[in-house]
Amino acid sequence: MKDKIVLVTGANGGLGSSVTQAFLDAGAIVIGASRNIRQSEFDSATFTAISADLSSGQGARELIEELLSKFGRLDVLAYTVGGFAGGSAIADTDDPTFQNMFDVNLYSTFYLLRAAIPALRQSQAGRVIAIGSRAAVDPGANVGAYSASKAAMVSLIRTVALENQDVGMTANIILPGTIDTAANRKAMPKADFSKWVQPKSIASLMVWLASEAGKDVNGAAIPVYGSA
Repeated sequence: MKDKIVLVTGANGGLGSSVTQAFLDAGAIVIGASRNIRQSEFDSATFTAISADLSSGQGARELIEELLSKFGRLDVLAYTVGGFAGGSAIADTDDPTFQNMFDVNLYSTFYLLRAAIPALRQSQAGRVIAIGSRAAVDPGANVGAYSASKAAMVSLIRTVALENQDVGMTANIILPGTIDTAANRKAMPKADFSKWVQPKSIASLMVWLASEAGKDVNGAAIPVYGSA
């Protein structure tokens, strides 16, 4: 990964922090994007923080334009942004909740992919690695809006894989079970944390998929469920 230009979205989140650090440790030049992120959050000369809002096409375009103006190219998109809402059966799910899940988990992904793909294609070995959810293929009761948005995200990433394989670009999505983050521990304090997926495990997989060793994996939805 030495000198590869890597964009990590949600770079200072519970998972994003581990992903950002893993790419830095692998020798990449990392641009960390989030709505609220500071340069001081990662102690590395090869890290650059950019504040960005991916909830609109304009915000996504501005992020990619700023990145390209500073670094000239983009090799890897590591997408870790997402949100969760649950607790209601489909019959009881209101319109705002359903729409919000698609806004956060699908539309934001689409906006950034649309903006980033031209630059990734020019790399000749571009990589997209996105974080989905086990719920995309193994939905549970009372999380219908979340599961549906993540399932649509899988379809989006697989389509990107098919549309860009002609230039050696790959696109894959990781489907983790519950990730061991501070937010999840707070939300589920009585759970057995030892069975959850470790952020560093996902981060290592993302780095591998972005590397030359991962070039033959394309269009995959990779389950990472932990021991739960």
